[in-house]
Amino acid sequence: MTRVFITGTAGFIGYHLADLLLDEGVEVHGFDGMTDYYDVALKRKRHAMLAAKPGFTAHEAMLEDGAALDRAVDACAPDMIVHLAAQAGVRYSLENPRAYLDANVIGSFNVMEAARRHDVRHLLMASTSSVYGAETQMPYAETMKADTQMTIYAATKKASESMGHAYAHLWNLPVTMFRFFTVYGPWGRPDMAYFKFTDAILGGRPIDIYNHGEMFRDFTYVGDLVRAIRLLMDAPPVRPAAPEDIAPGDSLSPVAPWRVVNIGNSTSVRLMDFVTALEGALGCKASYNMMEMQKGDVPATWADASLLQRLTGYRPETDIAEGLARFVAWYRDYYGR
Repeated sequence: MTRVFITGTAGFIGYHLADLLLDEGVEVHGFDGMTDYYDVALKRKRHAMLAAKPGFTAHEAMLEDGAALDRAVDACAPDMIVHLAAQAGVRYSLENPRAYLDANVIGSFNVMEAARRHDVRHLLMASTSSVYGAETQMPYAETMKADTQMTIYAATKKASESMGHAYAHLWNLPVTMFRFFTVYGPWGRPDMAYFKFTDAILGGRPIDIYNHGEMFRDFTYVGDLVRAIRLLMDAPPVRPAAPEDIAPGDSLSPVAPWRVVNIGNSTSVRLMDFVTALEGALGCKASYNMMEMQKGDVPATWADASLLQRLTGYRPETDIAEGLARFVAWYRDYYGR
């Protein structure tokens, strides 16, 4: 039986990936720090649902605790590691930047060391579309330079990409980095805009619309995202014999078994169109509090997902009306609203 070690299994994306793998009969060892960045009860409920399925084992500790992480990885002896745990949130990184350095840099280093010690056949690590920073050419392609990060959050994620490349080169460790684009769906994070919008609309409060609604995002449904991760698990990068062996548009490193892959819906949706779709799913209108752009935010994101499709034959395709309807159904059931 394949053994997979996943960090962040009590989190939004980690829960959905673990659930998918458990349904396939994969042995999943989860690791999560249960931080109180948002409602811990939501995290514990996700872990409880995973624990109800055969093949799941959970470990609770912080990524920065290298000894605790090592004990958990040693107990698993994994074939693969999927590193999803992180201190998330662009805006919170303005308030507490050290949390991002601790979790996203030191924590990721500890994960890479564990992967090296166990000589796993594939290490997959989450990055973010935020690493594209001030880049204005769209859609974003993995082969673009990404050197203009605009928040500490994005900078720590870019640092983990660079460290991953070094580990791949030095230890011939196959590493795939994935850049996520605005993930949404059931069991999501309460700090995300669509979650806060839903709470406010049902509570009769206005929603904050930044940049007066002139924001565009490549919204990616969580079920599509974890399906893409699952397929990438079986597509580890291989160090090329020569740079000319790398296909056009492939982000494969010329000196390491390392690759970065966008996972997005390949559609840039105007924020107000997203809000309209959410209003439709909720069956009620929102009132708007129009605001200026927030510090560190970018006006638009848009993924070129052609590399993902070339590697896996798959591309996310759930539209926002369908995805938001699923989220709202879950939200009403979970919160009884």
